[in-house]
Amino acid sequence: MESNPLFAAGFGLMGLGAGLAILRQGSVRGFNFLYRQMLVDLEIASKDKSYAWFLEWMSHHPARSSRHLSVQTNFKQHDNGSFTTTFNLVPGPGKHLIKYQGAYMLVKRERSGRLMDMNSGTPFETITLTTLYRDRNLFTSMLQEAQERAQKMQEGKTVIYTSYGPEWRPFGQPRKKRPLDSVILGENVKENVLKDVTDFLGSSKWYYDRGIPYRRGYLLYGPPGSGKSSFIQALAGELDYNICILNLSEMMLTDDRLNHLMNHCPERSILLLEDIDSAFNERKQVADQGYNSGVTFSGLLNALDGVASAEERLIFMTTNHPEKLDPALIRPGRIDYKEILDNASEDQVRRMFLRFYEGEDELCNEFIEKVKLLGHSVSTAQLQGLFVYNKGNPQGAVDMCKFLQK
Repeated sequence: MESNPLFAAGFGLMGLGAGLAILRQGSVRGFNFLYRQMLVDLEIASKDKSYAWFLEWMSHHPARSSRHLSVQTNFKQHDNGSFTTTFNLVPGPGKHLIKYQGAYMLVKRERSGRLMDMNSGTPFETITLTTLYRDRNLFTSMLQEAQERAQKMQEGKTVIYTSYGPEWRPFGQPRKKRPLDSVILGENVKENVLKDVTDFLGSSKWYYDRGIPYRRGYLLYGPPGSGKSSFIQALAGELDYNICILNLSEMMLTDDRLNHLMNHCPERSILLLEDIDSAFNERKQVADQGYNSGVTFSGLLNALDGVASAEERLIFMTTNHPEKLDPALIRPGRIDYKEILDNASEDQVRRMFLRFYEGEDELCNEFIEKVKLLGHSVSTAQLQGLFVYNKGNPQGAVDMCKFLQK
């Protein structure tokens, strides 16, 4: 057999193949060893706050090489009703190369094909950053830069949060802070609520020293269009706070998730429960249609002031029908301050008219008399709608006063 050339050739090929396999395996191991020694990875999951910060930062980074982009479309509505549209081109799924402080980084954005966020309907994603091990400290610097950029974009604005699963996420773009004096309420209403809130926020030590839970609840009630939501938005701007809106009628909300959300609000945020009277009534009305909200009334009460309820919390509730509220919901400890925001008084009508039409005192008096002749009260929302329609035309507002419906 040794003299058989075919056998010798086959044996030689086997040896060569085995040698190449060993060499290949050694090369792979060697490459992996060098990779671990020379390179470092940083993974950012889409559930992490820094994920959105980094994408925004990278979309404006000048030294980047991207051939696959995704678009983020933002709408902005102006006071005259027109819209401005802006498009942010952010790195799409795939690989991208950036240069940061002299170091090259490979950015790999991957989208899961199976795992989906059940609340937003979008697939989970990850971003993996790869660079030389010696430059690993640049990761922290880059993320801090992205965070500072995000915070700068929110300066002077109010961020609205809504719940997505077990966490809070920003809803839309941050909004310009609404001036507190732009909301025309009854005499001393704004001043009294603001004084109470600021006193509470500055009294944490007083509460803790006396063993009192450091939280405070407010109930704003009154007819629709009386300025409840507008006042809360303006109050948040005045305090430099954000707003977390919690919808108790949400289909996927449960007692446990409600408690978790109320205990994990973003810092410096007002927790807002709008139309609290309808949360459980609507659920009963549509129960026959298959709707099922997992939140129980007892679950809400426990989340408000139970053993596991949050400290350092500022909560506002609104309702158009306070008579429908269960006394257990609005007892002291759950609701500590109640304020009615009613339809516009004569003083409110005057202040609103002169705010829109400065110096038109005679027409203002005429407008007030016509409002009295209507025979019914009107909301501040109705007045604002009339004044906006007649922007710069006080006589038109006076002439159209008769169309204000009850």
